[in-house]
Amino acid sequence: MISTRIARRSIAVLLTAVIALPVGAASARADGPPPASGPGESELVPGVAPGPYQPWQIDTPDQGLAPEVYTPSAEEDRVEPRDAAVGTYALVEYVPIGDAVAKVSCSKQAGPYQRGVERWLKRTVDGKQSAADCKAIRAFQKKQGIKPAIGFAGPVTWARMQFIAAKKSPNAARKCPVRSYRVACVDLDRQLTWVQKGKKVVFGPVPMRSGRGGHVTRGGWHKIYWKHKNHWSTLYNSPMPYAQFFDGGIAFHAVYGSIYTTVGSWGCVNLRLADARKLWSVLKKGDRVYVWGHRPGN
Repeated sequence: MISTRIARRSIAVLLTAVIALPVGAASARADGPPPASGPGESELVPGVAPGPYQPWQIDTPDQGLAPEVYTPSAEEDRVEPRDAAVGTYALVEYVPIGDAVAKVSCSKQAGPYQRGVERWLKRTVDGKQSAADCKAIRAFQKKQGIKPAIGFAGPVTWARMQFIAAKKSPNAARKCPVRSYRVACVDLDRQLTWVQKGKKVVFGPVPMRSGRGGHVTRGGWHKIYWKHKNHWSTLYNSPMPYAQFFDGGIAFHAVYGSIYTTVGSWGCVNLRLADARKLWSVLKKGDRVYVWGHRPGN
């Protein structure tokens, strides 16, 4: 007799023909472990099938080895990296594969960020999905343009809430040191980055994607030591537009894919292209970078 587990795997195989499955597992949660019945992040998939030019997961790692540093020519620097395809950075939530296949209108499953989402929405924080929870989460998702709006407390919904809460005063908790000079703040806990000079925020905050377990973005003080607008990873043959290296092979840089994946980068701070382009004009060689916290799931 075919087991339920095998049947589910069969569905997964069929679905991957149109949906790219995320790789890797993330057992820890931002607000404690979810209920045993809830799906882990490794079992989640994008709830909307990608278009031909929308790869949902792109890693551009250059952490293992520091890049070869040289002075780009004026001709090279005049070339701007290509634009990202329309829809590349769409807010597509990661949902249980069964919900994606069935195209449910309201998920009955608790998401990996259930408690955090419940707390943000001022719901009863019990880590369990209820009809009322789903309705409240769906309303938030619809307002923010998150698809599919099925009330599942996934990583995209949680990340959007972190961004909204931090928008006016990202350093309210004073975790990023205030200095008279520019400091690029990298908050791994909330997956946000910004630049401040004194108490004034001069860039951001913007959402980001930091390193995965085993390849974490290293904490502490660092310094921008090389800027390379059209950098290309020689290790993985991948573009790293507007790369600003601050710790060995770790850099701020844009990616041509979603930064809202359930799996982190290989150490770099991944940004949307427009954010990386603006950050390029804000930071200079020698500027300081401060990294703290832990990426949820690591």
